[in-house]
Amino acid sequence: MLFSELGLSAKVLAAVEAAGYTEPTPIQAEAIPHALQRRDILGIAQTGTGKTASFVLPMLTHLEKGRARARMPRTLIVEPTRELAAQVAENFVKYGKDQRVNVALLIGGMSFDEQDKKIDRGADVLIATPGRLLDHFERGKLLMTGVEILVIDEADRMLDMGFIPDIERICKLLPFTRQTLFFSATMPPEITRLTEQFLQNPVRVEVAKASSTALTIEQKLVATQKEDYAKRETLRKIIRSQDDLTNAIIFCNRKIDVASLFRSLEKHGFSAGALHGDMDQRARMTMLHNFRENKLTLLVASDVAARGLDIPAVSHVFNFDVPIHAEDYVHRIGRTGRAGRSGKAFTLVSRTDKKYLDAIEKMLNTKIDWLDGNVEELPEPEPGEAREEKRGGRKTASGSSSRRSATTRGGSRRGSAETREPRTVEQEIAALGDEQPEVPAAAFVVATEDLPAVVADHADVEVAAVPPSRVAPSPRSRAGYDNGGRSGRGSAQSDDRSPVGFGEEIPAFMTISTGF
Repeated sequence: MLFSELGLSAKVLAAVEAAGYTEPTPIQAEAIPHALQRRDILGIAQTGTGKTASFVLPMLTHLEKGRARARMPRTLIVEPTRELAAQVAENFVKYGKDQRVNVALLIGGMSFDEQDKKIDRGADVLIATPGRLLDHFERGKLLMTGVEILVIDEADRMLDMGFIPDIERICKLLPFTRQTLFFSATMPPEITRLTEQFLQNPVRVEVAKASSTALTIEQKLVATQKEDYAKRETLRKIIRSQDDLTNAIIFCNRKIDVASLFRSLEKHGFSAGALHGDMDQRARMTMLHNFRENKLTLLVASDVAARGLDIPAVSHVFNFDVPIHAEDYVHRIGRTGRAGRSGKAFTLVSRTDKKYLDAIEKMLNTKIDWLDGNVEELPEPEPGEAREEKRGGRKTASGSSSRRSATTRGGSRRGSAETREPRTVEQEIAALGDEQPEVPAAAFVVATEDLPAVVADHADVEVAAVPPSRVAPSPRSRAGYDNGGRSGRGSAQSDDRSPVGFGEEIPAFMTISTGF
């Protein structure tokens, strides 16, 4: 089937041909004719199959007739992330270049005033994230009674990000007679309930089993130890072994890991960038632009990049962390192997990731092959095995860090827990000599009362009270606490006892009764 057989307008067809496309993808071939007939659509297809064009092209055909009025958009597209919203806007620019279509993009991190100006001029297409859309509506800058077509894209991601209440509210603000196009790669029960509530007799377009991956992606699992330094070393080996790698996205579960892995890759000479939700919008867009323009080879990202990135030339995806939610695996590896191209996806798996891997394989109903031995074949870590110092300490041949061992204030090196002889509290105090620190009153209480109860079962431990001369006034002492520190507010003992630690100079406010 060709695009010319789908019923699109001449202007839209010309723009599609100019972009170099002649044949639609399966989701486009089935969804576009129903969309042109004004039917509600429930579209299910894995990421990277062309869902965006499935609603952009028929919307452009409808928008050729009529004009939008100020503050009253004709169509509304709701996206879960800023990147995905910006990408949809780029599609309207590409395919609507021969039409006078006003597109307004409402996303966070951008100026409200500039967005208000676009709305005031009249927006044929309004593309927004849920939060920023409701912000404009609550400020009285937006009327949604004129919306003819509503598109909810990546609905399962909306669920993951907690946007479903906002989506329900937005749907109730729109005319009942609107056309609704609902697209998602997975269909959890919550999304099914949402479609039953807001879609009217929809046409179900399902070109692939829900929660499935593209057949053009080669998937491999890589066994690794759970420590970050070991995982980083494993990742570097895999990257260097890929002769056909042109560029790649590396996914981490946490933003802090994105930053640390990015710095590590740069340190080892890789061309890398970072992308996560805490970055401001300008920095995020700049990073994406540099990656698209091949100024960066590797992009380390959180799940903010799992959807919305349409970079056809991505050859590899690396999961530095196994995704906690199984559905995220589908979207992550869907960044490669797009539009019929081949791609490779590698996932680093440690012993602690086994339950997440099992959930992914259960969802996909298939077993993913291991690259070189599975995680069960990894050697068990020795109890005394060396660990890389978090602050960059160099390891010696024996496995110990090159950092200087901690010493006591007197300058003597402390013995290890295995070789140090047990000493009494008095001996510990005497060992400090003139460098004995002042002990807060709370510590005095513990030493004289709590400690014997704790060590009662140990015959070789002697307990001695801390000399009163070493007890420092405690700024945290409060009226109402006895010398044992446990009388509490409102107890009988607390009414006639003085606070510990202030001596004769008790602040006046401390003597005021609290009434408890």
